[in-house]
Amino acid sequence: MTRQLEGTVALVTGASSGIGEAAARALAARGAAVVLAARRMDRLKALAHELQDGDAAALAIETDVTDEAQAREAVEYAVRELGRLDTVVNNAGVMLLGPILDAPLEEWERMIDLNLKGLLYVAHAALPHLLKAAEGEPRRVADLVNISSVAGRVARAGSGVYNLTKHGVGAFSESARQELAGRHLRVSLVEPGAVDTELPTHLTPAAQEQMLRRFGDLERLQASDIADAILYIVTRPRHVAVNEILIRPTEQTG
Repeated sequence: MTRQLEGTVALVTGASSGIGEAAARALAARGAAVVLAARRMDRLKALAHELQDGDAAALAIETDVTDEAQAREAVEYAVRELGRLDTVVNNAGVMLLGPILDAPLEEWERMIDLNLKGLLYVAHAALPHLLKAAEGEPRRVADLVNISSVAGRVARAGSGVYNLTKHGVGAFSESARQELAGRHLRVSLVEPGAVDTELPTHLTPAAQEQMLRRFGDLERLQASDIADAILYIVTRPRHVAVNEILIRPTEQTG
């Protein structure tokens, strides 16, 4: 396997499971040193040890990105321990679906804090380091990959605030892309459809039933499918920027 990312450092948020874990594995396999950030330190340590056993450089840092200081520390830890930062996969997020009417406000606040503010905190801290990496070797380009959702394109009844957060990720990503493209910092957006991850386990029984009716017989994407898309983005030549990838299961129509 070509180690196109040799000599680079990647930070992955939400790396304890699902898309984040798969992305960390994929980046490490291509030669990147990987910093794993999430709240579940036991899982991060297990993943870091596994990657290290495969001769990858991997570090874990317990991080709640909804806390600005912790988000900043995860970025600074990567740079302090590994000397640079070339790639950020801004993946941490939560999906709490349900009707808008009489919704628990704490669920809305949780999604806004994690899906929007957490992503912004990481981006704000990382951008100066990514720009510095883009100025030099080995690649003379850097990547900020923000993970959104098909919900950032299509609004549906029962997912109003989740839609709001993911539309916001898309708007921020496009604005940042335009600002930073001239400095070879590529800002990319990945919008998965239905993926077989832990996200639905956070839902209420009623919301789980709604999802089952919509996606029950669907062959869902795997986290590794999204990791493949992320890897495609960050391994393009310097002159190629993949701005956006919308990726659905073959049978998913909306």
